[in-house]
Amino acid sequence: MINLKNVYKTYPNGVVALNGIDIHIEPGEFVYVVGPSGAGKSTFIKLIYREEVPTKGDVIIDGIETNKLKANKVPYLRRDIGVVFQDFKLLPRLTVYENVAFALEVIEETPEVIQERVKEVLELVGLEDKAKSFPQELSGGEQQRVSIARAIASKPKIVIADEPTGNLDPDTSWGIMRTLEEINARGTTIIMATHSQEIVNTIKKRVIAIEDGLIARDEKQGDYGYEI
Repeated sequence: MINLKNVYKTYPNGVVALNGIDIHIEPGEFVYVVGPSGAGKSTFIKLIYREEVPTKGDVIIDGIETNKLKANKVPYLRRDIGVVFQDFKLLPRLTVYENVAFALEVIEETPEVIQERVKEVLELVGLEDKAKSFPQELSGGEQQRVSIARAIASKPKIVIADEPTGNLDPDTSWGIMRTLEEINARGTTIIMATHSQEIVNTIKKRVIAIEDGLIARDEKQGDYGYEI
């Protein structure tokens, strides 16, 4: 599903973000990506959805070598990858329904499919009664659940969650985690970058720890491993 082979990433300013990493992630896995700030986690995440390309090495997503992908083919790759951001990135002038529908409109789904799928994912994240609300009328947790609904609307094979609980209170964070676990249980691969020691240590999943651009640990049922 996801393979990084001897991947290096050096930015134009000389910063070395990744220094030769090898990772294989199977379909349907739930993986935490942890490590100190500046360790290379964000670069690792961005390589998967082809926001960045490696300086050296290969990034292969579902059989596609993304570093060799032409720019006009990247949107097709991203149809199979949903991204959940820490700051939600919702469109403020669109309703909840319209925010989620937009993700399907850009891949030219039919109105019938859009209506059915938006209803389905809003029910999944528990926001069917908020379809006509605007983002500013929602709590932070509700906005994050809209972000998740949008990310899974196209039925992607992979969902990348970049600090999805970072701006949320503890109770809301657990609700977001239950939603992600349910999505994972339906077969979607989840890759979640996080600084939450409590979540990682409580909801046991595979843990990949990145330090100084290298894989420091890769454990099937790992702990967070850092003092907060």
